[in-house]
Amino acid sequence: MTEALVKIETRGRVGLLTLNRPKVLNALNNQVVDELAEALRAFDADDGIGAIVITGNEKAFAAGADIAAMKDWSYADVYSQDYLGHNWESLRRIRKPIIAAVSGYALGGGCELAMQCDFIIAADNARFGQPEINLGIIPGFGGTQRLPRAVGKAKAMDMVLTARMIKADEAERAGLVARVVPAEKLLDEALEAARVIASKSLISVMMAKECINRAYEMPLNEGMLAERRNFHALFSTEDQKEGMAAFIEKREPDFKHR
Repeated sequence: MTEALVKIETRGRVGLLTLNRPKVLNALNNQVVDELAEALRAFDADDGIGAIVITGNEKAFAAGADIAAMKDWSYADVYSQDYLGHNWESLRRIRKPIIAAVSGYALGGGCELAMQCDFIIAADNARFGQPEINLGIIPGFGGTQRLPRAVGKAKAMDMVLTARMIKADEAERAGLVARVVPAEKLLDEALEAARVIASKSLISVMMAKECINRAYEMPLNEGMLAERRNFHALFSTEDQKEGMAAFIEKREPDFKHR
């Protein structure tokens, strides 16, 4: 039996997905993306899961797309199969928070996959880059679109046009990475962050994620209105009543996610 390209685990209310192509540094292909999307949709539909972590191994989160497999393809080949595209954008439709736990290389599609997640926790040995220009191509899955939104135009131009890799500390300073931790503590740190998120009201968490994502896609006035209306809407939930009662009573809230 062929081993799964994405390992699936649950840790309490946290779903853990591990890319599993170690011999090729977790290089991405359609099968990997399809398995990842299927697992994410399953966690998204599971009431027992409140947050998700995606990781690789100590050498690589994902070192890009599978170049050996696609070097002889034509335009018709990649276009007709919508290479990596069929399920790629479906990752953004996952409503529960996704944390990328990045150790080692996150290059090309690997960097773009990490940017698809809601935030990145990086090991101190992590390296980020968009080296596609070295292959006579350009990033095709967010490197020219999400990267400038994360790090600004100047640094995105530098990374994409020179193929320069940046280390974890530079990625954190630039805003690509939320936090940097020692490599040996990476998974524990990511799982703990996910555990904390999963302990909150799931309705509030999903609304907060939705509002932050809207900040990149609409004018400020419209985003502010969407935020305010979602804030108002949460006063119709049981979790709002429980959260405020717990605060007044100086105890931990017992959220029911409704």
